[in-house]
Amino acid sequence: MHSARLVRLLVLTLLIVAIPAASFAGVFVSITVAPPPLSVYVQPPCPEPGHMWAPGYWAWSDAGYYWVPGTWVPAPAAGLLWTPGYWGWSGGYYRWNAGYWGPHIGFYGGVNYGFGYAGVGFVGGEWRGGAFFYNSAVLNVGGAHITNVYVNKTVIVNRTTVNNVSYNGGTGGTRSVPTAMERQAAQEHHVQATSEQARHETAAARNPQLLAKNNGGKPAIGSTARPADFSAKSAVPAKAAGGKVEPATLHASANASPSKALPPAAKNAATVPHSPAKSAYTPASHNDSKPAGTNANAHSSASQSHPQAASAHRPNEKPNEKK
Repeated sequence: MHSARLVRLLVLTLLIVAIPAASFAGVFVSITVAPPPLSVYVQPPCPEPGHMWAPGYWAWSDAGYYWVPGTWVPAPAAGLLWTPGYWGWSGGYYRWNAGYWGPHIGFYGGVNYGFGYAGVGFVGGEWRGGAFFYNSAVLNVGGAHITNVYVNKTVIVNRTTVNNVSYNGGTGGTRSVPTAMERQAAQEHHVQATSEQARHETAAARNPQLLAKNNGGKPAIGSTARPADFSAKSAVPAKAAGGKVEPATLHASANASPSKALPPAAKNAATVPHSPAKSAYTPASHNDSKPAGTNANAHSSASQSHPQAASAHRPNEKPNEKK
């Protein structure tokens, strides 16, 4: 009887010890060198209705920074929008803040991920009832039979300076802080990254071509039509590196992390800041006919690439039509 109790306590202790390593590792991803600039890539056509764009980003493994290609993923429930994760400078380290699904777009560091994510909000489409409508001026919907489409070019900005910075704060990072709407969105119930998103990042972590030290900031795969599908029919090569990649970033490895770093989404897809994850979300009735994001509009085409393909104007910028 006593022995059985000891065994049960031992098993419970092992489970508790194992939880941080298996489920919450992304919370502790802290790196001493900044991630590379965002790669320049073309968005493939949306494969089918109901898929949402998850922009590409640099993730971290013991081998260094690696590129997670942008991809189309099914929304886990009607009414949900994807808030991308971002790297933020805090306490002397670059720390990863995991992305999440929610009824409104939250703060993603002011990073211009392109294709509707221009640093604040999302202008690539909107939910109308249970269907997502795509702004074909922002998102590439030319490859599938998608009828829920509208065109709004007022969010397109022609910029003379392109900023591909991939992190918030620190030297050279964005200086954005959360808006009132983003702070409110942070308090809402969120849904963790889906299993397909986690599978996508895991596949990227295992592909040596996507390591920054092997590609110099220009990965062999910039984006894919479907998660974890790196075949020729789905994968699109990056067009260029987003800017100069510092040698320290290219050669960063496990010693650049004060603790063992694991892929932020693949190992920690369940990490959702501010609120617990839920398996589904039912939008309130007053959202049925209104855009669910912080912005109602959108932008992109098959020939356009990050980040110019999805620029939304800020208060001090004037929107211009795409040339």
